[in-house]
Amino acid sequence: MRVPYSGYLSANKRGLRRLVRLLVREYAYASLLATDCAGRRYEVRRDQVSVQDSRWNERGCVARVHDGAGYLEASFNRPTRPEELLRLLAGAAAGGGGPRVDYPVHREQPLRRRWQAQVALLPASVSVEEKLRRLTELRDRAFALSPLLVDVRLVYEEVTVCKLFLSGLRELEQAYHWSQGYLIPVVRRAEDTRYVYEFFSGLKGVELLEEMDGRLEQAVALAGELLSAGRVIPGPHEVILSPEVAGLLAHEAFGHGVEMDMFVKGRARAAAFLGLPVASELVTLHDGARAASQVGSYWFDDEGTLGGDTLIVERGTMRAGISDLLSALKLGTPPTGHGRRESFERKAYARMANTFFAGGQDRLEDMIASIPRGYLLEKYSSGMEDPRNWGLQGIVLYGREIADGRLTGRLVSPVIMTGYVPDVLGSVSAAAVEVQLTGTGMCGKGHKEYVKNSMGGPYLKCRLRLG
Repeated sequence: MRVPYSGYLSANKRGLRRLVRLLVREYAYASLLATDCAGRRYEVRRDQVSVQDSRWNERGCVARVHDGAGYLEASFNRPTRPEELLRLLAGAAAGGGGPRVDYPVHREQPLRRRWQAQVALLPASVSVEEKLRRLTELRDRAFALSPLLVDVRLVYEEVTVCKLFLSGLRELEQAYHWSQGYLIPVVRRAEDTRYVYEFFSGLKGVELLEEMDGRLEQAVALAGELLSAGRVIPGPHEVILSPEVAGLLAHEAFGHGVEMDMFVKGRARAAAFLGLPVASELVTLHDGARAASQVGSYWFDDEGTLGGDTLIVERGTMRAGISDLLSALKLGTPPTGHGRRESFERKAYARMANTFFAGGQDRLEDMIASIPRGYLLEKYSSGMEDPRNWGLQGIVLYGREIADGRLTGRLVSPVIMTGYVPDVLGSVSAAAVEVQLTGTGMCGKGHKEYVKNSMGGPYLKCRLRLG
């Protein structure tokens, strides 16, 4: 099923074109981004059923112009006359907020195109009642599986994204749909309470509910196992990272640290390593909207730059960062299609899209057999990085103990992993073939400016300090 393009954007396109033509006459560069994003979030728990608008819903426009000194922006979400928009932009120029940054005028290539994605089941093809019924059935099945279960959280969210970008030389339109789901059983024995999760995401429609159905029994059983989990032995260990924990490493090791607006501000140590070895030759790292198909995918970014595939690390050597348009103009590099806004009311920043390690040639069973004593780490809880000093920290939900090249069946939980990025990536000694990505979270710039992205990789063998 083809994702339908926004009727709101289509109905207003002629008027928005007129605004852009006026701005082009007044300014050295002018563009306009119009967005129409709509979705719902469904949640079912033991004693709760709810349907809410998605936090990603938005409808409005942002204009950007170059006034000879730098770039100005003004956002609006109602019909706006040309003279009113000019007053908004003049107010932005006079509004202060610190010194203006001098940027060159953007010279873009002409392009006119519309992209519309496809999914198996569009949200409108399945009723709200049917979606809730399927989630409720999953809840009831979960409670029938284990007497230890005290709650289960089932979340399904669906969002359709439509955007229109107009400038003097470009008219770009895109319509795509992403969905995500959470399956989180909570178990209790005496005073000990544990949980586990299964996350689902992709450029998919209501078919995502089928994936959730297929992993219910596995999740409930694993939650019960965690009630018997022990403690990790603190210290340095040989470990194998599952694809999603490898994704956490990719995100925290080379995420914000290679966003090139941080290069401009002198806040990223990675800038000093361009062209230098930073990892084992087994490490290749990608980030790009078109590098993979996940929730971080799009056809063009919020500045009208086409999405692509940026090779950040190639066989251990750092090759590039990821940039928005303004940081690229300041640094004299091509923009990589990573200029993203939380909404039309917020600034565009260099932001990750799909961040992942490339696959290798190893088999998971051989990687396990090569470890005398260590852990297979699965399912991350959270992560944190220090772009200036290149340190990283992550919390993993559990690890599977490896002894004498075999999984012992013993679990440890939770696990904190820490390290210095070049040391950790320099220790990578094996990478499996298959790459998997997940994208159920969101990423902030500092403590705000959230966007959707995904991360992943293959199973990776490396050394980390655990606690």
